[in-house]
Amino acid sequence: MRTNRRTTAALVTLTAALSLTTLAGTAATAAAPAKSAAPVACSAATTKVTVKEVQRPVNHLLLTAKNTGTKTCYAYNAPYLRFDEAQSATQVLRDSVPQAVVTLKPGQSAYAGIGTSSPEGEDGYDAKKLGVLFSNRAANGSVGTTAHPKLPGGSVYVDTSAFVTYWQSTAADALYW
Repeated sequence: MRTNRRTTAALVTLTAALSLTTLAGTAATAAAPAKSAAPVACSAATTKVTVKEVQRPVNHLLLTAKNTGTKTCYAYNAPYLRFDEAQSATQVLRDSVPQAVVTLKPGQSAYAGIGTSSPEGEDGYDAKKLGVLFSNRAANGSVGTTAHPKLPGGSVYVDTSAFVTYWQSTAADALYW
């Protein structure tokens, strides 16, 4: 009977120790936060870029970048646009800076308004191509390769007054300018 009690006591102690070890491991695992994918800068590789003509305001296009990736991405600053083989990027409308960086979860879109021409513009021509680059966070360079969305109707009239807004979270905000 004595051996039985000692064996039972040893088994109870061993079981308690194993239980505590298992509970401690479970608690540590439960307390560790799930590792989520860190957001990245939006680029042509992680978005589908489209451009469409709008009725109002006149001489405007709406640029849309839809996050097709699996991670959240940031649409930093304004897109860099180049119509045809222009020597410089289209000017950015500085007054359109949003209050925060536009953050796109997978499936969400960012928008930028494009003013194509105005009565004050000069040297107008029919552009047949559009190149779109995404800005890096510091706004001193681009991220990834160039997207080439099709222009509505195959071409669009642009002149020296052309501009692009910063990325916005709604189409209405992008076309406000």
